This record gives sequence, structure tokens and C-alpha cells, in this order.
Amino acid sequence: MALTPETLPRHELNGLLVEVVDAANPDLVGIAGRVVLESRNTLHVEDVRDGESRVRQVPKESAVFEFQVTDEAADREKRSGTASKLGRDTAGVRAGQSGSGDGVAYVTVDGDRLLSRPALRSETAGDSKWR
Repeated sequence: MALTPETLPRHELNGLLVEVVDAANPDLVGIAGRVVLESRNTLHVEDVRDGESRVRQVPKESAVFEFQVTDEAADREKRSGTASKLGRDTAGVRAGQSGSGDGVAYVTVDGDRLLSRPALRSETAGDSKWR
């Protein structure tokens, strides 16, 4: 299955660039970097600030993430439900909507949609509620 804004919640998230754009804990907003580990309830994000790298653990529940997708998904034609700017720059962007940039698609996902074991969420066989 190709990695597109619509299918992102069903894919492996390790290695993707991500930013926390909203969270119940305001201290988590703005954490940005590469996902280095995903567990059932958290994302571990390598956050580089002032030349120092640190891995920060962000709970998926009650958080909204903006993922950067750089494959064919960025080349797709804009459709209803897409935004022309990054989610944090667009008022009223809801989870599941995406914006496109130069060769990059930004996909906003509600963390509650990612609450499960990554292996189960990304399975391709059978009827799954994550599709």
C-alpha cells in the first residue's frame, strides 16, 4: 500500500518527520523531529535544539501530530478537504486533512487514531477499523 495522506495512519511511522501541533499538555506543542520509536501509546521524537539532540516521549492520546510525507502523496492534485498551508498556519484544520507544499505533503492526524500496537494498526489483511 502506497504511503499517502489518507493511508498514513496505517503505515510505519518510524523515520517520518513530525511536529506536535496541539496537545492537552501545552509543553508538548512544538516538539518536532524524526520519529525514532513508536509504541502503543507514545511516539518517541528526536528533537534537535541548539545543536543538541534529545529523544522526547509524546503521548498519542489527546495530541495532534503533523507528519511530513515526501513521496508521491505530495504530487497528488489537491482535493476537497486539503489545505494549502501547514496545519499550524491554517485556522480550522481538522485531523485527517492535509496540505501540500513543494514536493512535500503535510498530514495532520489526531493521535487518538494511532492508539494501538503499530503492528496491528498497519496490518493489511482482514477487516480493520483503522482503514
